[in-house]
Amino acid sequence: MVMADRPEVETASGPVTALAVMGLAESLLNGLARVPFRRPWQGPGGLLDNLGQSVTRQVVRSFMGYSTGLPIEEFRSMEKILDDICLAVIPPFVGIIDGVEIADDTIGGVPGIWCRAKASSDAFVDDSDEKETIGATILYLHGGGYIGTSPIMYSAFAASLVGITGYEVFIADYRMAPEFPFPAGVLDAADVYQGLLDRGVDPEHLVIAGDSGGGGLAASLVSYLHNHSKPKPAALALFSPEVDLDLDHPSITENAHLDILPWNVPVTPYLHGVQPNDERVSAVHSAPDPEWFPPTFVCWGSDEMFRDGIREFAQELQTAGVKVHAMEERGMFHVFPILMPWAESSRRVFRALHELAGRYVTPDPEAEQTH
Repeated sequence: MVMADRPEVETASGPVTALAVMGLAESLLNGLARVPFRRPWQGPGGLLDNLGQSVTRQVVRSFMGYSTGLPIEEFRSMEKILDDICLAVIPPFVGIIDGVEIADDTIGGVPGIWCRAKASSDAFVDDSDEKETIGATILYLHGGGYIGTSPIMYSAFAASLVGITGYEVFIADYRMAPEFPFPAGVLDAADVYQGLLDRGVDPEHLVIAGDSGGGGLAASLVSYLHNHSKPKPAALALFSPEVDLDLDHPSITENAHLDILPWNVPVTPYLHGVQPNDERVSAVHSAPDPEWFPPTFVCWGSDEMFRDGIREFAQELQTAGVKVHAMEERGMFHVFPILMPWAESSRRVFRALHELAGRYVTPDPEAEQTH
């Protein structure tokens, strides 16, 4: 499901949607035309990495700048088209390249998709002796600044997480702003978490993960679970998390010309009157304690606008005594492991994640398929 499929969400007419898509194409071409003027051969990596980073930055920045300026009904209609394209392309791609199956499911009343190795799936392996063990489960909360994207758009990255960790991944299709502002997303995430527990997933074998707005939501979920006397997960994995919605750090302006994010990061639709320094929406203010905050992996780029807020969050965790593995990659922008998985910086992140998965998450030798 994508937001446009929800009955409460309004969408644009066909002709208006077509015009919006044409406008997006024009914006993307305009962004690509700017690449040669950005000196794409310069950067912290090799020539190909630098070129890839420059092209990715311009394309994503053009996409986000254009799409966030649309009326919400046009944005939702265009998002639906992109979701349909991803649905047609990604499942067969990850099935062949990564050996990962994608399956729909609803957990705790919240729809979403499973990504898991075919070698561990009942649908592909009949003999239990030949089936690979699952190990653990990841509840993944996708990014999109609390307002956009969908689970299927993140299924390629989730498939890579399956390969890196050996775990199964459930990407929750939580409700997003502006139609569903805070606390809708947190409540949906909490329902999925409880739903996984109800299906027999042990919290010692359960990881919460997310990127960007989904990373902020993942950190907020940990606090929510603590406040509602729920068991803490085994670990937390965050990629460029949006953990400080005050947006008042120097990096917000200093890195605006370097990052992929629009200079006017939209947080008001999600907050809907809630103060941005409220610990329920900005985990940097949550006063974490190792008794209830799990071991945390967090990575970000030195060129992203959220850099200072994430640095402060990681420092808060370390000061509180929470086990933290923090990685800041020089010259990289927002959610670079997702947008540039081939880059050396991303590969370093994946290697660290693989190592930490075995260190902090207890494999479950008796794990069974949860869908």
